Amino acid sequence: MKFVRSLLAVLPLCLGVLYAQYAAADHHGEAQQNLAQIMVGDHRSEANISRNQSRHPIETLEFFGLRPDMTLIEIGPSGGWYTEILAPYMRQQGRYFGAHFSPNSAMAYHRRSLESFEEKMRARPDIYGKATIRHLLPPDEIVIGPAEGADMALTFRNVHNWIMADLEHEYFEAFYAALKSGGILGVVEHRAKLGAGMEVMQTTGYVTEQYVKEIAAAAGFEFVASSEINANPVDIKEYPEGVWTLPPEFRMGDVDREKYAAIGESDRMTLKFRKP
Repeated sequence: MKFVRSLLAVLPLCLGVLYAQYAAADHHGEAQQNLAQIMVGDHRSEANISRNQSRHPIETLEFFGLRPDMTLIEIGPSGGWYTEILAPYMRQQGRYFGAHFSPNSAMAYHRRSLESFEEKMRARPDIYGKATIRHLLPPDEIVIGPAEGADMALTFRNVHNWIMADLEHEYFEAFYAALKSGGILGVVEHRAKLGAGMEVMQTTGYVTEQYVKEIAAAAGFEFVASSEINANPVDIKEYPEGVWTLPPEFRMGDVDREKYAAIGESDRMTLKFRKP
């Protein structure tokens, strides 16, 4: 009888644990399904949808730990390939901030890119109507999230641009300031060969994992984990026009286009950092 009473005492706890595990698994499956639907939504072009297989958004976002109830900052959304997934995913339960170029940038390309992005946002209020757009131009414009801090900041294929501008440390410091304690920084970037020097990183679009980790550490981040989700072992990383030789840019035009298409998009590191 004593054993039965003990069993009855712990049974609710066991059932509670099992229910929590079931609920978490169910929520995980629901989130996956939601992302899968968004990825092929009618707000996305066929060209952008076709890149899903090269950029692995579901696996990448799961690795970073993104949930739809978070406050998220997408850093450097450019044309909005990932914005098309992230903004609608966060729309109902969370908050999406897009840290885009500044209208005060000295570069005409930056201003045109921002205008095009804003037009894209306005064209589909049903998808992007709750998105908040901020401007990022260190060291002057660095307020890219809410005052209380964001849960996560993500950036895709941007670090090389900041290195070329000699502002990589200022950018990472801005990300650190924008996150709350415990917040996650996720980085996807074209991966240079081990030991590649600064000249390579300033001209080819490829960056070493070690240097990204150094920049993040200097800003105060702790390294959490890396993933090979976006790796491409076929990428030899030595091309006439750097990483932009490969798809989707094809900067060489029709010259050896089939060869570069067969290689596919670049070999990419996928790194996860945490603000203590």
